Amino acid sequence: MAERTEALTSLHPWAWWCWAIGIGIAVSGTTNPLLLALIATAVVTVVMLRRSAAPWARSVRVYLLLSLFVIGMRLFFQILLGGGRGETVLFTLPSVPLPDWAAGIQLGGVVTAEALASSLYDALRLAVMLLCIGAANALANPRRALRSVPAALYEASVAVVIALSVAPQLIESIQRVRRARRLRGDTSTSLRALGTIAMPVLADAIERSMSLAAGMESRGFARTRGLPRKGTLPLMLVASMVATAGVFLLLSTDFWQVGSTLLVAGLVTAGVGLRAAGRRLRVTSYRPDPWRTRETLVAATGVLAAVLVLGLGWVDPDALSPLLASLLSPAALAPTTYPLVWPELSLPMLVVLALVLAPVPLTRPQRRAQVASARNDTRVRSLRPRAVLDREPAWR
Repeated sequence: MAERTEALTSLHPWAWWCWAIGIGIAVSGTTNPLLLALIATAVVTVVMLRRSAAPWARSVRVYLLLSLFVIGMRLFFQILLGGGRGETVLFTLPSVPLPDWAAGIQLGGVVTAEALASSLYDALRLAVMLLCIGAANALANPRRALRSVPAALYEASVAVVIALSVAPQLIESIQRVRRARRLRGDTSTSLRALGTIAMPVLADAIERSMSLAAGMESRGFARTRGLPRKGTLPLMLVASMVATAGVFLLLSTDFWQVGSTLLVAGLVTAGVGLRAAGRRLRVTSYRPDPWRTRETLVAATGVLAAVLVLGLGWVDPDALSPLLASLLSPAALAPTTYPLVWPELSLPMLVVLALVLAPVPLTRPQRRAQVASARNDTRVRSLRPRAVLDREPAWR
């Protein structure tokens, strides 16, 4: 009963993934630090307000630490390998001469504000993209996501779900091991204590993931009947290559018309191939999650954010009127660092921020609903006869 109530009150897991991937694509199209910081704050806000009490919902903290690590390492290597480009000198490090075969690489030397700002902008973009993936992992139930994949991908989806469950189980194992150590009076936080924690944590996380895999296999989870149609594998491989070429042209060249055509053609062909491959397969499913209006709206917010940022990046400021150019400000998506200027926010950026925060009014808190569901489930089970409880399946 608790699982049924969770499916009815929580959002479809693929809706969260569509929202997070759309926000990640939008983040990849800008280096504005103000917009990136606001998007990161909005993503964390959505996670904190709409995450459940499940173990994987706690993984966002790890992604936050990983994002800070990425920013710190990028700035460290920028300072170490030299940041002499620019006019605003912050400080100077001792320079180490290198041989001729290492031309173009500099150890130490002058560190400028322009070079550090350029590295910070790129690192912040990558960090926010990682945070979007962490938000999807924290909000979406990986086990429920397995029920809604196409029939042709059931084997790959089982492997992916088991692999994704390692990270949440790893976080839960860390908390369990730390709690057990505190109960034994061991409060050491040195590097030596890290070695005594790592092996129990890894062993426990792998053991729990293997138990999940064994339980899914023993219950016939997503078992199929029939054989896939021949010729669909080459079709999907070609479609994947075409879509990849379209993404490459969109992100690294100015041929956005050709890139968009290849991307759409690749996605449509891949969808046709998946449909044809799964037509002869019959995959078992248990209480599939419904896709309702809320899921469509949440997924659409991520897609609209990506379309808005990418479309704004393709706009030519010289082709706009002065009023539209000042209102849209396409150049604000990638503020220049040579010379260093203060980044600005425009109206489309505020719309993107509103789209990131849109799941908050469109969804309901999950922790309160899960607590009420657990209380109702316990109350109902306590009223049932003992013989009925004994006959209930163990997996319900």
